[in-house]
Amino acid sequence: MAKNKPNKPGSNTIAKNRTARFEFAIQDEYEAGVELQGWEVKAIRSGKVNISESYVFLRNGEAFISGMQITPLNAASTHVVADPNRTRKLLLNRRELDKLAGAVNRDGETIIALTMYWKGSWVKLKVGTAKGKKLHDKRADTKDRDWQRDKARIMKHSNR
Repeated sequence: MAKNKPNKPGSNTIAKNRTARFEFAIQDEYEAGVELQGWEVKAIRSGKVNISESYVFLRNGEAFISGMQITPLNAASTHVVADPNRTRKLLLNRRELDKLAGAVNRDGETIIALTMYWKGSWVKLKVGTAKGKKLHDKRADTKDRDWQRDKARIMKHSNR
């Protein structure tokens, strides 16, 4: 007797920062938890989050994310003041925080949010240390991406 596998949802990704990889050269990536309030989790479940304008900063040995917008639901709790742009604390271990601080202070890198996703019932944020790209680097990336697309198209038609 074969057991049925449980239904697996399509994707755990909540939000992506699509311009991050175009604007920056990503060096290292870290997985961080996010300290959220109840209304924020409900809004995230309905997909009302935007991380494209967000950035991560370090203060007093802790990491915080600013500019992440979580739009409150219309039926949010009445006794809680819902601030969609509040600064939220990121949950990283000490070793990761020390590496991030070293990259920012020593190497002049910046920390940006890449993706937000579900890991079990927890909301996780993938952050990366990055250096800004110059205009010629962006042009080279665009050229490579176009060539990969054209190459795939050529290979598809050559097999017919």
